Amino acid sequence: MLVLTRKNGESIKISDDIEITIIVSKNDQVKIGIKAPKHVEIYRSEIYEQILTENQQASKDISSLLNFLKK
Repeated sequence: MLVLTRKNGESIKISDDIEITIIVSKNDQVKIGIKAPKHVEIYRSEIYEQILTENQQASKDISSLLNFLKK
């Protein structure tokens, strides 16, 4: 993991088309702004993990259904 120190208003660039800016840093929270192309999906990590879990469960359900239909 790359660790950087940034002040409010400063940014980092990821490749040519993604920019992350520190909007406000106060107490134990940081507000960030992200500029990225619309095709880039951006999620909070807890939401991303939830999506992965739900997709895995859905694929299990489909496998069960396909096995049922084969009988």
